[in-house]
Amino acid sequence: MESVSALMTRDVVSVHPDTPLLDVQNLLKQHGFRHLVVVDDDGELAGVLSNRDVLKALSPFLNTNAETQRDVRTLAQPARKLMNKTPRTVTPDTPGKEAASILLHGAISALPVVKAGKLVGIITTKDLLRHYTAA
Repeated sequence: MESVSALMTRDVVSVHPDTPLLDVQNLLKQHGFRHLVVVDDDGELAGVLSNRDVLKALSPFLNTNAETQRDVRTLAQPARKLMNKTPRTVTPDTPGKEAASILLHGAISALPVVKAGKLVGIITTKDLLRHYTAA
């Protein structure tokens, strides 16, 4: 069985904890991601934001006649206010099967990959499916 390092995505798009929700929303749409990793100034994992977290925070009145200043202010909130500050993680040496089990049993679809506290990649259900269907 391959380790996470052979399966993970290494070029991870990340945001800073102070990144406004509007920018997070735009990145998710632009790249078609379901998750964004939040990294501090030292490259250490600070949290994870999912598209569901963003959708829950947004007002249904945005861009409508019923929009209020409060609705617009929500878009200025920093990522740190919405992110999961304690996401499950794996290391590059974690067996792929173990990562798959964590994803499945944790009902999550992405795991940041960290080494010595620094983000080095991400492994998603899509990465695992891509690997096993290509074989």
